[in-house]
Amino acid sequence: MQAKVAEIVNDVYGADTVTANYVQFRFRRFRSGIFDVKDAPRVGRPVVENVDKITEIIEVDWPVSSRSIAQKLKIDHKTVLSHLRKVGFKKKLHVGVPYQLTPKNMMNRISICEALAKRNEINPFLKRIVTGDEKWVTYYNIVQK
Repeated sequence: MQAKVAEIVNDVYGADTVTANYVQFRFRRFRSGIFDVKDAPRVGRPVVENVDKITEIIEVDWPVSSRSIAQKLKIDHKTVLSHLRKVGFKKKLHVGVPYQLTPKNMMNRISICEALAKRNEINPFLKRIVTGDEKWVTYYNIVQK
């Protein structure tokens, strides 16, 4: 019967909306008198609290490793990584880098570019650089053997 109900729901709302196992789970709950379809409150610390603490640690101690954050907050390392991804950080060379630049980052980039442009006027070096994308500059050094 549960498979038939799952088939009807999937016909109406689209394929893979529910599985037969999920319908069976709901049937058992309804038979036991639990008609609330919302999840029950969970035990443990709220997720928002962890995210706030992680971002606070990053703001105070930059750059900090995700493993040290996990040790400080006494939570799993994978939890820290998933929270960092949700907040907008990605892993670059074992350091979390924000996707969006802060105004301070933008000003640093401008001042560095101006300094490099002045340096290039004195000693042209840009012909020896190969660029990969907007974030990484790789020095190309030909070594003859």
